[in-house]
Amino acid sequence: MKFFADFHVHSHFSLATSGKLTPEYLEYWARLKGLSVIGTGDFTHPGWVEEIKEKLFPAEDGLYRLKDCYLLEESSKLPSMFDSNFRFILSSEISTIYKKHGKVRKVHNIVIAPDFETVERIQRSLNKFGANIASDGRPIIGMDCKDLLNLCLEASADILFTRRIYGRHGSLC
Repeated sequence: MKFFADFHVHSHFSLATSGKLTPEYLEYWARLKGLSVIGTGDFTHPGWVEEIKEKLFPAEDGLYRLKDCYLLEESSKLPSMFDSNFRFILSSEISTIYKKHGKVRKVHNIVIAPDFETVERIQRSLNKFGANIASDGRPIIGMDCKDLLNLCLEASADILFTRRIYGRHGSLC
C-alpha cells in the first residue's frame, strides 16, 4: 500500500515553534498537503501526551484519529479529494549529543511508538536517565544513540527507530 506521511513533526511544546502546532491544525495542514499519516511529534513531553490523549482516539493498531469535536471548520470544507481517512501515529524526536571516539556526535533520532503505554515507558526511562522531558518537546540528552535505541526497545519491540547524523555544518553524514 502506497501512502504519503511525515513522521518528523513537532508540537507547540517544542521551543521556537508555532502555538498552532496542535492536533487539529496538524490534521488540517497535513490533509491539505495530501498526507495520509502524520506523526504526533514530541511524545516525550508529558503535557503534549496529555493533550493528544484527550484529542485523539484509536483507529487501527498503532494509528489514531482526531475526535470530531476537535476538527477545524476549515477541515470540514476541504474537497472530497482530501479524504478524511487521515491518521496520526505516535512519534517523537529525541536528540542525542555525546562524545565517541574523540568526536562529538549530534544525532536526531525519530522514534515511533505503537501505543501510549510504550510512550509512557519511554518517558519513565528517560526520566530515570535524568532527561528533563518537560522542558522541551524535543529533548536533547547526553546518551549514545545505540543506548537510546536499547532504552526504546526495552519499552517495546514494536517501535520504529531511525536516526539522522549531522556533520559540522549541518549536512547529513
